[in-house]
Amino acid sequence: MPDEDPIRARESAPPPTLRELAMVLFRRRRVFVCVSGLVLAAAEAFYVPNGGVLRERSEPRKILDWGLGPGKYILFLGRFSPEKGCHLLVEAFEQIETDVKLVMAGASSYCDGYSRELQRHASDCIRILDWVSGETLDELLTNAMVFVLPSDLEGLSLALLDAMGAGVCVLTSDVPENREVVDGAGLTFQRGNATDLADRLRFLIANPAVREAAGRTAKKRIAERYQWQKIAEGIEKTYFQLMGWEQLGAPAKKSNARAVAIGDSGGSERRAG
Repeated sequence: MPDEDPIRARESAPPPTLRELAMVLFRRRRVFVCVSGLVLAAAEAFYVPNGGVLRERSEPRKILDWGLGPGKYILFLGRFSPEKGCHLLVEAFEQIETDVKLVMAGASSYCDGYSRELQRHASDCIRILDWVSGETLDELLTNAMVFVLPSDLEGLSLALLDAMGAGVCVLTSDVPENREVVDGAGLTFQRGNATDLADRLRFLIANPAVREAAGRTAKKRIAERYQWQKIAEGIEKTYFQLMGWEQLGAPAKKSNARAVAIGDSGGSERRAG
């Protein structure tokens, strides 16, 4: 008996979840465009990653009003939700004896209770801010000591790419999607392990030379592989191929289930599957 289509089965029920929609689309798929190269073996896919922005250090102004010194705080940017591992970062930080502060900037998108629980840990040492953008974001990001992404689940984090593009040392959970970006250009800890995260934070706080070297390498990684100009050109090329259209100045190419690895330093293409 064929699998029941959850979309049709739930016409009179609440809308399907994103997970249910994704499974239906996967069964009906012809081609995917994905931001992580890790799914290439699972489907006919074109790999077009997200891009990052290269930033120079901004003069500290706003952060001084918040009682934050340049290079004296650990930073998390993003959505306050369980899969982002915000609680794990708080748990790890509270194991450390340091005068460095923890700054978490973001907001809840669907887990208000989770966000309220995080707020209970707010103190002079743990600053929990709302979303930041523009010049404030540039200032907060470029003056951070370390950027931490403790997520259990990721695609290709824009916040991670932006931190690397700012030349900030990055420390992420070791989920494959994070390792794909930071291997050789940052540090990782065991996913879900607050003790391991705390140990890595202690190490980085105590070793400024390691942080500086990692930050330089991270920024170089973004410059070489994740620049928006190349990404935009790759997106255009991919969709022209999918539609069977001819680009100006280039012969039409029929899609043959190849994964276009946009942003790779060699400009190579990898075959899916």
